[in-house]
Amino acid sequence: MRYQEYRDRIERALRRQPAGMTWSELRETLDLPYERPCPNWTKRLEAEIGLARVRGAGRALVWKCAAAARNGKRKDRI
Repeated sequence: MRYQEYRDRIERALRRQPAGMTWSELRETLDLPYERPCPNWTKRLEAEIGLARVRGAGRALVWKCAAAARNGKRKDRI
C-alpha cells in the first residue's frame, strides 16, 4: 500500500466518524495490512490532514481529523 492510498482511506474514515476512531478500529474497518501505524506516516498525516490523537475514555488513543480537513481545506501535500 502506498502512502497516498493509506492517507486517503484514513481521512475518509475519520470524516465519516467525527468522534474519531482508535487505530484498532481503523485497521479492522479499512482492512489495513499493518499491525501498528508507521510513525513517519502518522507525522505526515498530522501535517496533511490535521490528524490529532487524543486519549479516549478507555485510555486508548483516538484518531480525529481537524475541522479544516473535514471541510476539504487540506494543507498542501508533501
